[in-house]
Amino acid sequence: MNDTILVTGGAGFIGSNFVLEGIAKTGASLINLDLLTYAGNRSNLQSLEGHPRHIFVKGDICDEPLVTSLLKEYKPRAIVHFAAESHVDRSITGPSAFMQTNIFGTFALLQQTRTYWESLPGNAKAEFRFLHVSTDEVYGTLQPGDPAFRETTPYAPNSPYAASKASSDFLVRAWQHTYGLPVLTTNCSNNYGPYQFPEKLIPLMILNALEGKPLPVYGDGLNVRDWLFVEDHCAAIRCVLENGCVGETYNIGGNSERTNIDVVTAICDILDELHPDQAIGSRRRLITYVKDRPGHDRRYAIDATKLAQELNWRPTQQFESGIRKTVEWYLAHLDWVNDVRSGAYQQWIDLNYSERLAAERLVK
Repeated sequence: MNDTILVTGGAGFIGSNFVLEGIAKTGASLINLDLLTYAGNRSNLQSLEGHPRHIFVKGDICDEPLVTSLLKEYKPRAIVHFAAESHVDRSITGPSAFMQTNIFGTFALLQQTRTYWESLPGNAKAEFRFLHVSTDEVYGTLQPGDPAFRETTPYAPNSPYAASKASSDFLVRAWQHTYGLPVLTTNCSNNYGPYQFPEKLIPLMILNALEGKPLPVYGDGLNVRDWLFVEDHCAAIRCVLENGCVGETYNIGGNSERTNIDVVTAICDILDELHPDQAIGSRRRLITYVKDRPGHDRRYAIDATKLAQELNWRPTQQFESGIRKTVEWYLAHLDWVNDVRSGAYQQWIDLNYSERLAAERLVK
């Protein structure tokens, strides 16, 4: 069978890591469809320019004629669907983009995929897979003593982002049960690592701390997340794609629950060690508690037992090793950082954090 995979959102954070590793570690050809919105970045894929097994296509998953033409021309054996709006804070200030991409985009992609899959002959049809990449946020929030999210945990999304991803998960499920489309779904915990857009917690803290800027921490800083190194996530997706059971959902976690304040202090300490700055001093002093965001879920935790027992996958990085690798990567790629810090990015940071920081200064 043709060893070609169509990847949607392959210029974003997780998608570009998946593409880079897919080219390096497999023999598959990857057709990379990305609209290059604010978080999609061609420079993530610079090392693949001219590579015969990587074809980049700028386009929208909602563009049905485009998707149809790509499926017809390249005849992929699988689709890995990363394309999504994914930042909770942005979903609060502008939810419509999340509804459009995450719900209607997934619907359009499923429709075109179903038509393509139904046209495939014998073995190609039997072996085809559609893998939908989702999030643990669809499960809602946990209290400190609650058991971690399992694949059977009821959905209870609490943000516009989480609701849009929950909707897309249900669409994927429906297309399998109604039409027989051979789907797989993964729900992951918080990712971190190379190429993450600097609005997210870890890169934002790394870069602010590096420059001696305030480190805005929501609320009391005790919100808990399970942190998953992006390369581990990509390995798990490849494992599910090749070995997962059609129609099943697999939770992917890093076995690394940490409070937000513990994450921030770890970053401060690593930067003080690797990149000391006498003018800044201890970077922990930059930590500034700011007004919490609306509906901020208290705790997420993933139970990845099913993935370990059925497919023999486990993360290779614990948080301490993964966060050091991440800080080292950003220190070595400040040119990449400067390229992605566009005016639009800075406007967003000003919108989301400046008023919170100003309010905190008034309180003090």
